[in-house]
Amino acid sequence: MAKNHVTTTINNEPVEFLCDTHETMLDVLRNDLGLTGSKEGCGSGDCGACTIMVDGRLACACLMLGAEAEGRTIETIEGMASGEELHPLQKKFVDEAALQCGICTPGVLVAAKALLERNPDPTETEVRYWLAGNLCRCTGYDKIIRAVMDTAAEMRAN
Repeated sequence: MAKNHVTTTINNEPVEFLCDTHETMLDVLRNDLGLTGSKEGCGSGDCGACTIMVDGRLACACLMLGAEAEGRTIETIEGMASGEELHPLQKKFVDEAALQCGICTPGVLVAAKALLERNPDPTETEVRYWLAGNLCRCTGYDKIIRAVMDTAAEMRAN
């Protein structure tokens, strides 16, 4: 079977890879490119564990084919920090213990970052609505919501 040659940008870096026609973007990220931050929780786009940004929009990497990345700009959890400096959301998630097992955390962080880039002063209802596509089986969401709200306030103050 012929492989697709894909040229794309991932986390602000030009990337080329070969993938099978049926291979998902999640499989490409994890297995071919070594970007293992995005997790597979359901494989059907229901849990948000594999959330990435594609051309500025949230997407489930498990529902996107690797070949669809051609010419696109993709952001993953690995691109969230600036070198060794964690993004304020990442710091706040650690400080406020807004993570437990870590399966949902990458997708929640990518989605929360997208929210704060669009709306730096969200209400709690807006945060809950925005993160509704990200399922967490461990935390009960309160610490996640609080960490996002606190990060938003902190970023507005700076």
